[in-house]
Amino acid sequence: MTDQANFYVQRADHVGFAVASLDAALRFWVDGLGARLVRTGEMGGEFLGQATGAHGALVRMAIVSLADQTIELLEYRGLDRPSVTAKPFDPGFAHLALVVDDIDALLARIGPYGWRAQGTPQPITSGARAGTRVIYAVGPDGATIEFMQPPTITQDH
Repeated sequence: MTDQANFYVQRADHVGFAVASLDAALRFWVDGLGARLVRTGEMGGEFLGQATGAHGALVRMAIVSLADQTIELLEYRGLDRPSVTAKPFDPGFAHLALVVDDIDALLARIGPYGWRAQGTPQPITSGARAGTRVIYAVGPDGATIEFMQPPTITQDH
């Protein structure tokens, strides 16, 4: 390609999740994980159709903040939904990774909100993140969060 436009990506702004129930999603993010509710609102019309391709839909939305990460939760109404939830390994699927201090306590906390670990936390065995325990958890809407617990650093006395 010889004809390239010059541009600069300035920063990431937010991560978004489509949810079946905004109220249930807010309970998980705010009550379950301790996120701060920033704002709520509604969108629709030509703006939504042109920006997202969801022509004819209405969206209830909420913005939450957690660990310096902005998360947008979107409940689309007025659209047909797929009958099969996407899987974390399907092409095009995305996930958010969050670093936590106690992965076992976290997994116990999120279960009542409908989030399920995909197995048991596994330690990374080599490389820069050796010793970090990781696990994917999938929510009731199929959204995936990877939780990572770095190894505890012990100091020699």
